Amino acid sequence: MVGGGAFNLPSDMAAAANSGPVILGWLITGIGMIALVLVFHNLTNRKAELDGGIYGYTRAGFGEYLGFNSAYGYWMSTLLGNLAFFTLLFSSLSYFFPIFGEGNNLPSIIASSALLWAVHALILSGVKEASLVNLITTIGKMIPIFVFLVLIVFAFHYDVFLQDFWGPDTRGFDWKIVKEQVKETMLVTLWTFVGVEGAVVMSGRAKKKKDVGRATVIGLLGTMTIYILISILSLGVMSRSKLADLKAPSLAYVLEHVVGPWGAVLINIGLIVSIAGALLGWTLLAIELPYVAGREGVFPSWFAKENKNGSPSASLWVSNGIVQLFIIIVLFSESTYQIVYSMASVAILLPYLFSALYQVKLVGTGETYEKGDSRTKDMIIGLIASLYSMWLVYAAGLDYLLLTAVIYATGLFLYGKARAEKGEKWFRPGESLLALFILGAAVFAIYMMWIGQIQPGA
Repeated sequence: MVGGGAFNLPSDMAAAANSGPVILGWLITGIGMIALVLVFHNLTNRKAELDGGIYGYTRAGFGEYLGFNSAYGYWMSTLLGNLAFFTLLFSSLSYFFPIFGEGNNLPSIIASSALLWAVHALILSGVKEASLVNLITTIGKMIPIFVFLVLIVFAFHYDVFLQDFWGPDTRGFDWKIVKEQVKETMLVTLWTFVGVEGAVVMSGRAKKKKDVGRATVIGLLGTMTIYILISILSLGVMSRSKLADLKAPSLAYVLEHVVGPWGAVLINIGLIVSIAGALLGWTLLAIELPYVAGREGVFPSWFAKENKNGSPSASLWVSNGIVQLFIIIVLFSESTYQIVYSMASVAILLPYLFSALYQVKLVGTGETYEKGDSRTKDMIIGLIASLYSMWLVYAAGLDYLLLTAVIYATGLFLYGKARAEKGEKWFRPGESLLALFILGAAVFAIYMMWIGQIQPGA
């Protein structure tokens, strides 16, 4: 989870909202993400046979085609997440080497490509070996974050934090302004938590299933504490307008404002270490789900191929090939870190929503529950997680939802190939209407981009 999002939280949150709405945004996110994590925890225990969890829940509860879309959307989200990390990494390196600009120019593209295939080679040597490197980088990235939090406490000023608390140039609480600002924080906060389901996705490699739920809950509570402290304390050090204008990674420039240039150097080094680990971790997530889906016949079977070291080699080659294509596209589209992570966040909404709905369905049908078991708590948690996921869909906005339809539409070929391998028709009753809806939305999105009506990040 702690990849690039934490290192740009000060400016991302300040660009979205003032101090009061930021607190409300974290409150909503905290309740929603805790509910989602408890859903993952519960489903991991009750449906331990479903490897790859987050997509398996959708498939088991709502059919083959929605299950495929959940897997495909999650896969695309992780690939876009890696693209966001590359962009932020070289934007950070530009502090030391200005040649990299904002991380989306030609030198950045060349360097990103080289790093991509270095990570590729490491994972081919074995998943366990790559996970060990990820553990080392996790320790390395937490040190500068903790230094930041300790030092920033002494620079915090209540008058700066309370300035325009509920909104710009307002004397008090205006729900219309507050609601819009809270809504603007949602994709930012969601992005920082994407990855919380990582233990569930990798559940097929766990020695004990109970460790999957435990790792998920501990991971969420730890990172949530870090994120809230970073965003709130930063709003008490610099004004919202100054924070919003900071270059990525803004955490570096907030600490530079407090202690001088060495603070920016420390944070930038920490971010480089962090993203190195995040690239590994996210690539492992990206290749695991297609691998499991290929093994279960939801993706074409060749996704399930392994090399002699037990790495999902076919899934890895396809995944990194797509990331390489994304990297090249960034050069010509000049996409920024914020635009890419927003796309990644929206693409993952379907897997989150249907995981929550699956818990509601299990409680309703009584499946996995013994006679006399109380289901009330699980139903409440499932409903909260479902409502939070629906709120995120609303908060994402029409532009990003339409662009996500384009992503989902590109998966139709893979779905058809997987169905053909099993000698089955492409769609079951009712699924064809959903496919037509996705295709229609994708065509409309492409047309709106063509005429300039959809401009992400504008």
